[in-house]
Amino acid sequence: MTVALWWVLRTAWLFFPVLLLVKTFFSSSHTLNSSRINHPSICPSLQPTVIETVLTEDISFPVGLTFRFVLAVGSAVFDAMFNGGMATTSTEIELPDVEPAAFLALLKFLYSDEVQIGPETVMTTLYTAKKYAVPALEAHCVEFLKKIRCSGCALSPPQARLFDEPQLASLCLENIDKNTADAITAEGFTDIDLDTLVAVLERDTLGVREVRLFSAVVRWSEAECQRQQLQVTPENKRKVLGKALALIRFPLMTIEEFAAGPAQSGILVDREVVSLFLHFTVNPKPRVDFIDRPRCCLRGKECSVNRFQQVESRWGYSGTSDRIRFSVNKRIFVVGFGLYGSIHGPTDYQVNIQIIHTDSNTVLGQNDTGFSCDGSASTFRVMFKEPVEVLPNVNYTACATLKGPDSHYGTKGLRKVTHESPTTGAKTCFTFCYAAGNNNGTSVEDGQIPEVIFYT
Repeated sequence: MTVALWWVLRTAWLFFPVLLLVKTFFSSSHTLNSSRINHPSICPSLQPTVIETVLTEDISFPVGLTFRFVLAVGSAVFDAMFNGGMATTSTEIELPDVEPAAFLALLKFLYSDEVQIGPETVMTTLYTAKKYAVPALEAHCVEFLKKIRCSGCALSPPQARLFDEPQLASLCLENIDKNTADAITAEGFTDIDLDTLVAVLERDTLGVREVRLFSAVVRWSEAECQRQQLQVTPENKRKVLGKALALIRFPLMTIEEFAAGPAQSGILVDREVVSLFLHFTVNPKPRVDFIDRPRCCLRGKECSVNRFQQVESRWGYSGTSDRIRFSVNKRIFVVGFGLYGSIHGPTDYQVNIQIIHTDSNTVLGQNDTGFSCDGSASTFRVMFKEPVEVLPNVNYTACATLKGPDSHYGTKGLRKVTHESPTTGAKTCFTFCYAAGNNNGTSVEDGQIPEVIFYT
């Protein structure tokens, strides 16, 4: 027999059972019943019990070599297991940490390139594909997860990090931004690890009020106490929260929300409760140990426009609000104002800022706060607790009531100011108008409220 003929016959012997197995294995009338297998195993001779599960009960033939070959070709891990320097000689190889449904998906992919995954099996299939080095199936799992938009996606970031999928972890966190209220009330939220909780709390783009976020964190701390077999007490809740507690932005709450919840929780120590109550009630605001930066619930880059071309000295305050009307050509979210500070050096100001719907005189957003200035002619940021939606071609009034010494002010004001995105070239056009009535002298030409800070 010639070498060529021997190779043809050997190849036909090797692959004919594969074709027959594939035809039978994936026929519509014969599917794997995962409940019949506690732990999937790879047997060199495909034991009769496995054959009965995978094939019809009346078809049985030795396919051990073929089975090994298909797995070894599709997976570097199986190749090393069967053909490497320390290849196993066992008649059966147990895979105790692999779910049957995930292993079936792996087999199906290796035999036919067919992808069979769903929401319930995608994470276990991704784990199995990574464990056994099948990158093509990994990619299919990741793409499938990218298309999922679920409220319970708080479960995914730790798994994504475990599977070394930073892109997937980022996508999960973005989904939490979009569905924050659903994500933090989902049953699985209390099962995430501390690192994931910290990753969520660090985000500036969560779309939920801080008091609701605090309630969810308290639920998580109670579950964590039970996991660590600790008594569920305020002291232990604080202990298990660790660095996560400092990421709750208590200054963003109203005084009523803080008094009814966090102040009575026992998680905060007396010093923290007192300093936060002072922050809510007195001006200038004392410094607190918690972040007061708004969670703007927005994506993209912060933008600002300044309506003045020159800065001068001495603008006085007597309790009257500085006011200026404005409109924009597109929908934006205003997150704060830039205001001028003292001409007499470093000073603290008390300030109330508002955005009012001009026609209805409805206050859409406000914050009673304070800011510190250094005596320069720069603007100083004063932020709303939540973004204020501003619709196109609608008149709004920006108000700032300052209490403090004389400040700088702007002159040579512009009636129209355009901000152009450096990345997309998109233009946001502001039109400023005189606000009739008590305005402390602020107008289009000169005065306070030089800067509007916003997101598009």
